[in-house]
Amino acid sequence: MSKKQDKIIQFRPKRKRLVVGILIALLLILLVILFTGFHIDRIEVTGNQYYSEEQIKDFVLSDGYIDNTILLMLRNKVHPVEDIPFIAKLDIEYVNAHEVVVTVYEMVMAGCIEYMNEYVYFDQDGYVLEISPNKLNDVPCITGMTFSRMELHEKLPIDDTDRFKMILKLTQLINKYALQIDSIRFTVENEIVLGYQSIKIELGDGSDLEEQLIDLDQILAGLEGKKGTLDMRDFDSTSGKASFKEKK
Repeated sequence: MSKKQDKIIQFRPKRKRLVVGILIALLLILLVILFTGFHIDRIEVTGNQYYSEEQIKDFVLSDGYIDNTILLMLRNKVHPVEDIPFIAKLDIEYVNAHEVVVTVYEMVMAGCIEYMNEYVYFDQDGYVLEISPNKLNDVPCITGMTFSRMELHEKLPIDDTDRFKMILKLTQLINKYALQIDSIRFTVENEIVLGYQSIKIELGDGSDLEEQLIDLDQILAGLEGKKGTLDMRDFDSTSGKASFKEKK
């Protein structure tokens, strides 16, 4: 072997060690930058209604929380925060090195039914979204019905097809007109009675729901603070007036 070849063989291992050393140094520098330059100073929460901003932050900051914007986003991609009652999904977005935005996508609940000391929440198609011991204030609760079972992600077990359609239509209209209804009750005469604060709203058999509910928000605004019964069974949509019997 010539001296020239011997020098080349000796040089290659040195160059290889030098390259490896540079790569390790660069990796260490990147790790230092990653762990010191991307700590989280601010978490902005949007889209939340059922939970407060602090509660959403607690969900994000629990279960192996990493105080780093990049690593938090990566962890959320692999192991997103799940199984939070009334929440379909949490999205975490990068704003800058020290800030992330958490967008809350809540389940759209049409109503709930009290069942075995719990509340069964369903969507506008009648599918059960959540079963919880907690009652949400802005979701109307249906009473006057009995059930033998309830299954998550299945349709409400209502054998009466007409009653089922009536419930869905009623809850859809309540959401459509953004009505703040507290309760929905079916009487033994199969009539519908809504509850709003201290006012009982009688709708009759539900044959004119669209006409009755389209002006209900405006009517209730004129009765704010009062107690009594609003009889809309013979509601005149032309005049927009309904009979109200105040409770003394």
